[in-house]
Amino acid sequence: MSTIEKVQEEVAVEELVGINNEIVLYNDDVNTFDHVIDTLIRVCDHTSEQAEQCAILVHYKGKCTVKTGSYDELKPKCTQLLEAGLSAEIV
Repeated sequence: MSTIEKVQEEVAVEELVGINNEIVLYNDDVNTFDHVIDTLIRVCDHTSEQAEQCAILVHYKGKCTVKTGSYDELKPKCTQLLEAGLSAEIV
């Protein structure tokens, strides 16, 4: 394997690893379904159906992955969720 092929392979692996981050939304006893749904639509570009399904999962399962992508893409979205009073983290 040539040096160029090794570098290309390493870059490809790094790109795959870089998109494996998730924003996980956690259940709380404060926010309404409507607030969670509206926030997911606004921040995560969810459809209303997708946001509603995530809200239901969070309510019954305690948490739900609401967005995947690179850390740099997810960081501002997670910050917006937190600023809206939701409980979320990037994992």
